[in-house]
Amino acid sequence: MDGDSDLPPRSIRMPGPPAEARIAWVAGTGRAVTLELAAGLPLVEAVSRAFAAQGFPGGTVVMDGAALGPFGYVMPALSKDGAHAAYYSDIYRPRGVTRIDQGRMTVGRRDGAPFFHCHAIWTDQEGLTTGGHILPEETVLAEDATVPAFGFRGGVFQADPDPETNFKLFGPVGDGTGDGAAGEDAPAFALRLRPNQDMAGALEGFCAARGIRAARLHGGVGSTIGARFADGQVVRNFATEAFVTRGEIADGIATIDAALVDYSGALAAGRMLRGQNPVLMTYELVLEPR
Repeated sequence: MDGDSDLPPRSIRMPGPPAEARIAWVAGTGRAVTLELAAGLPLVEAVSRAFAAQGFPGGTVVMDGAALGPFGYVMPALSKDGAHAAYYSDIYRPRGVTRIDQGRMTVGRRDGAPFFHCHAIWTDQEGLTTGGHILPEETVLAEDATVPAFGFRGGVFQADPDPETNFKLFGPVGDGTGDGAAGEDAPAFALRLRPNQDMAGALEGFCAARGIRAARLHGGVGSTIGARFADGQVVRNFATEAFVTRGEIADGIATIDAALVDYSGALAAGRMLRGQNPVLMTYELVLEPR
């Protein structure tokens, strides 16, 4: 771990060798859609059905306002055995209905079945506000919900073993669905940023290499090594669960607003300071050139 006592570390040693390509990506097409999610279904089934109804294998979802119950989640935690650079807490299961204040979701597949990766901040029925990583296998949608999303075709986010982090992580893989792109679709890229690179810098470099001067970010679920915000906030605890609340590239420069919870349970949100927020395990998103 590199750094000093006043700032988050700049890098974290991973258990496996780094992949040569630091950004995994698939070119495809996509468009903004509205998903109608049905109450009483497991959340993973509700979102995968809604994407399929729009003709997409998956994409990203804004989960603000959705009500969950039953609901299970984990928070970031320190690794106990050295097999991972950081790990997860025990499972928490709030009683009653929990409502998401802000959250982002990536919808794809794992082991041949629908799956999602979702980080959020929520308030439970006791009035406690916290955040973390929502568990697909533990979570049911408590109320019907209408949510904005971005459908992606030409590839899908698929959970595969990642030797560098020793986790099974979402990454984009081509699936041929781009061949049937609808006329209203626009070019888009599904991305996964790998560890120990500044998030804004990685996105700026990706865009510059392709002549992209302006783009919108959709979704954005992952983790950073602590955090530094433009308003002076500093998150020193290195293990976080984070998500992008708003992001864009303008004139080649990335502006990213994000929210997170660290392994102490502390919440933070704001505009990320460019050059000062390296990825911890992963960050996946869809980038739409403008």
